[in-house]
Amino acid sequence: MYLVPANTKKANLILGFMRPIDLGIAASGIIATIAILLIIGTGDNTLLVLLACLPAILGAILILPIPNYHNTLVALQSIFRYYNERRNYIWKGWCIYDEYKNE
Repeated sequence: MYLVPANTKKANLILGFMRPIDLGIAASGIIATIAILLIIGTGDNTLLVLLACLPAILGAILILPIPNYHNTLVALQSIFRYYNERRNYIWKGWCIYDEYKNE
């Protein structure tokens, strides 16, 4: 019996935990935050600076690893697919009838 190690997929990831799309999300959030901070400056308005940091914060939340999923983005994609894809549930009757037909 051959057991696959738990970390076999990590070799395909950037730095062991990022997919290329995750790296793009993180980089775009950081670049957007830096651009906004350069445009508005770092004046005395703390609320404005916190709002300017919002793209980097959202990017960090989306690439944050969570249990049973790769990261928050993958979990949100799974939830979205679950509620938006068509699900067909075929009623086959009572299970007892299927058991008698298979014998």
